[in-house]
Amino acid sequence: MKALISRRSIIIASTALLIAIITLISVSVFSSAGPVTGVANTITRPIRALASTVARTFGNIYASIYRYEELERRNEELLGRIARYEADHRYSIALAEENDRLRAALEMRHRYEGYNQEMATLASWNADNWSSSFVINRGYSNSGITRGNAVTTEEGVLLGQVSDVRANESTVITVLDTTFSAAVFVGGTGSDDSDGTATAKGDFNFMRSGLLIIDHIDDDVTLLTGSTIVTSGRGGIFPAGLTVGEVVNVYTHASGIGRYATVRPLRDIYTIRTVFFIIEFENPE
Repeated sequence: MKALISRRSIIIASTALLIAIITLISVSVFSSAGPVTGVANTITRPIRALASTVARTFGNIYASIYRYEELERRNEELLGRIARYEADHRYSIALAEENDRLRAALEMRHRYEGYNQEMATLASWNADNWSSSFVINRGYSNSGITRGNAVTTEEGVLLGQVSDVRANESTVITVLDTTFSAAVFVGGTGSDDSDGTATAKGDFNFMRSGLLIIDHIDDDVTLLTGSTIVTSGRGGIFPAGLTVGEVVNVYTHASGIGRYATVRPLRDIYTIRTVFFIIEFENPE
């Protein structure tokens, strides 16, 4: 076997050498590649064409990869711009909303003499199934807040009352809390003995439904579903005219004596993020 391979190698090498000699002679005699080179060119032409096609293909692929990388870089740049524009847009909306809150708060201040309020941000909700309260980022060291201050929205919707004050934060019980109560005006009356006032308070049975109640409503007071309930200012704890909520239903007690009503706050207190606490006010005479 080895001898056969050696003989084949010798034959191939000899043939190659012969072709090379003939090519050199052809070039010398004919001053050109001659017939042998022509034959070689004919044989290799498809290979050269294929090589040229492959080269062009790889060139196109490289160009496509370069363009893809350029488009990808450009896309990332545009996405970055869009993200910045969106952030600026959100910031503009936040500024506009804060401006609206402050304008509404200023209108509230003009409604009363000696009315003074400060703004706070809700920090957290207290996780307690037996109460409804939240914590704000204002205390005695960074504001004029005191225990008992009314807490409202910028439009004057009553949210609750400050129940505890610490150095840098305070706790606020909401109008749904069972310890909350406020004197309210409940509508017209046909009796000279009644001024249409009652007490709104939190009730455990309705708290988780987002409702508070008005209890002990005089029989001669006209109170309808959809009526708006506002603070009366009695007792001097809350300014008069703060909106407590809207009457949902009016009921007669199971004993058949007296009526009570359920009230839904005009704002969903669990979505509130910014509040105002009233530190000074004078109710109209």
